[in-house]
Amino acid sequence: MYDRILFPFDGSDGARRALDHAADLAAAVGATVQVLYVADTARDSVTTVGSEVVDALEREGVASVEEAERLLGGTGVDVETDVVQGDPAESIVDYADRYRTDLIVLPSRGRAGAGLTVLGSVTEKVNRLSPVPVLTVRMREDERLRFPYERVLVPTDGSEAAEGAADHAVALAATLGASVDALSVVDDAGLAAEVRSLVGDDRTDADARAAVRAVAERAAERGIEAGKSVDHGSPAEAIGRYVDAHDVDLVVLGATGSGGLDRLLLGSVAERVARSVPVPVLTVPVDER
Repeated sequence: MYDRILFPFDGSDGARRALDHAADLAAAVGATVQVLYVADTARDSVTTVGSEVVDALEREGVASVEEAERLLGGTGVDVETDVVQGDPAESIVDYADRYRTDLIVLPSRGRAGAGLTVLGSVTEKVNRLSPVPVLTVRMREDERLRFPYERVLVPTDGSEAAEGAADHAVALAATLGASVDALSVVDDAGLAAEVRSLVGDDRTDADARAAVRAVAERAAERGIEAGKSVDHGSPAEAIGRYVDAHDVDLVVLGATGSGGLDRLLLGSVAERVARSVPVPVLTVPVDER
């Protein structure tokens, strides 16, 4: 399913945990892990100091990717390493495009410092810009990094983006032998009473049921067991509740969502979910199937 998995590495403890997770996934699908260090030469302070600082960043980058290569040495996966200079998020996205990466596995936080990829805001920027799916792994002690995935949650609003994410999730679940849970959230929490009466709860619930049914049918075609659920309220909060209540291992979201009154805004929602749920979140671009 994936041939090349890109992993930006900064040498932090959290990044090492996330690297282990990326290695597990790569081993399961037979992918090569591309370990990348971005020397952040886009900072004004680096530009002002000049070439000596850049050389130091390059040396630290080489040491970091060599460490990652050592850590992956016993996993049996193929490893490639590289060090590049530039803006971290843009460099990661450009690298993925240039070297035909199929998936970016991105820790959601790293240590800060001159030249080190600060994987927080960088993660969100990569998710917005990336032409390929991005697996966000929060580097916190409460993160549940279980593999292989046994239960995959697919939030859906029936939009093109959500359908693309569902296709990707079903294919991944089939590869790993996981089950799929389809969840649609009727986002009526922010609507005034008069607007809800005009829209009609029956119609929005019907749309939500149709959306989860479509995902379940996709899963059934691959012989995958699929659950179907509809909830009301804030999409991000509902997704978080579902993850906690149903022992979910992975959440797969579309990068954007539909624009109707009953929409599931899977752009901003994806960012909120990635910051809050204690499991990895896979974001799939709208044109990636």
